[in-house]
Amino acid sequence: MATSSRLNLTRDQLATFLKDHEQIRQFEKLFSTVDAIAPDFVNEVFTLAANADAKAIQALGQIAEFAQAAAVCCAVADRKATEALDTLEALKQDGAAVNALVDNRAMQALQMATEAQQTAQAATMEVSAVSARATQALDDLAKLTDAVALLATAPPPREFKRARYGQFLDTTTQVAAAINTPTAVTYNATDVSYGVFLGTPSSRVYVDEQGVYNFLFSIQLDKTSGGTGIFWVWPRINGTDVPNSNSQVQIQGNNAEQLVTVGYFFELNAGDYVEIMFAVNDTTVQMDTFPATAFYPAIPSIILTVSNNIQGVR
Repeated sequence: MATSSRLNLTRDQLATFLKDHEQIRQFEKLFSTVDAIAPDFVNEVFTLAANADAKAIQALGQIAEFAQAAAVCCAVADRKATEALDTLEALKQDGAAVNALVDNRAMQALQMATEAQQTAQAATMEVSAVSARATQALDDLAKLTDAVALLATAPPPREFKRARYGQFLDTTTQVAAAINTPTAVTYNATDVSYGVFLGTPSSRVYVDEQGVYNFLFSIQLDKTSGGTGIFWVWPRINGTDVPNSNSQVQIQGNNAEQLVTVGYFFELNAGDYVEIMFAVNDTTVQMDTFPATAFYPAIPSIILTVSNNIQGVR
C-alpha cells in the first residue's frame, strides 16, 4: 500500500474521499509536484492550514459559546416577554377593574353630591325655621319681660288655705250654780272639726291658726218655775270678757222655752281659746235639753259652730 510522503496517507485512506483510482493518482502526482517545486512553501501552507484549522476550531467554540449564550438570552428574553405580556394582560384587567371602580366611585360621588345638595337645602329650610322660631322666642321673651315687670308692681298672690271649722254641742242640762255668777258653757260632743277643737276644761274652744273666726251659737232656754227670770250670755277670749258682747233675754213662766242665737267675729291667733259665758238672776232659768221623739231629733242645750272661711284665701 503506497503512502504519500507529505500527506502521510495511504491510498486506502485517500479512497475514502476520492472517487476512483485515477483521482487518487492525480492527487498523489499533485503532491509530488508540489514537493518537488516548493517543499518549503508546502510546509508553510500546511502550517498555515493547521493554524487556520486551530483558529477555525477556536472560532467554532466561540460560535458555540455565542450560540449557547444567545440561546440563554433568547430564553431569558422569551421569559421576560412572556412576563411582560402577562403583566400587560394583568394591567389590562386591572385597568378594567379600575375603570369599573372609578365609575362606581363617580356614581357614589354623584350620589353624595346630590344628597349633600338636598341636605344643604334642608339645612337652609331648617335655618329659616330656626330663625322664625328665634324671632318668635324673642317676641315671647319681650312679652314675658313685660309680664314680669307688671308682676313686680302687682301685689303678691293670695295663698289659698283650707278653712278651719268645728261644730260642738252639749246633750245635758246646764244650770248656774248661783245667781249673778258667770258660768262657762260646756260641750260633750263634737260633730266636725278641722283646726278648731275642744280643750280642757271642755268649755274652751281652741284654734290652731291665726285668722278671723265666726262663732255662732244657739241656746235652748227654759224656766222650770213661775215668775220672770233674766239670762245673760257673752264670750270670753283667753279668760277675758269681750267688750260690748253681752246679750240679755227675759223669760217668764213655767216651761217657757226660748231659743237664743248670737254670732260674733273674732280675730284670733293660733292657740287662742274662746268660751261662752252665761249668768242668771234666777237659777230656775237654765239651758235645757229635750229627747228625740218619733218625728223630731233630740234638742241639745247648745250648738256652737266655728269657721274662719272669711280668710280662706290670703
